[in-house]
Amino acid sequence: MTMFLRKSLGLAVALLGAASAHAGRPPELAGFERGRAVWLGTCQLCHAEPATGAPQLGDAAAWAPRAAQGKAVLYQHALEGFMGPLGDEMPARGANPALSDDEVKAAVDYMVRAAQPVKP
Repeated sequence: MTMFLRKSLGLAVALLGAASAHAGRPPELAGFERGRAVWLGTCQLCHAEPATGAPQLGDAAAWAPRAAQGKAVLYQHALEGFMGPLGDEMPARGANPALSDDEVKAAVDYMVRAAQPVKP
């Protein structure tokens, strides 16, 4: 077997293994990971900095009344922006117009889920 053929076969096996590992992953985990990536890239600037007045990641008390409004309202506020009753502002798309609707929604889902108690 030539060196080229060995390397090609090795690469094919590695790619097949990587693809099958991702294929078996639950869709909700993929969405959670996508939301976390958006949060890390954009949302954490406010949602990990208490001085901003934004509800902090994992703060169940701050997120409970927001989550009670339903995901449609949370998505709308995140997508279009929102001025809170205390003058705190949620800029549209977290002030990152490059984010798609799906990315913004994934970030909202991630933050809401992070504020919920861990189930055994």
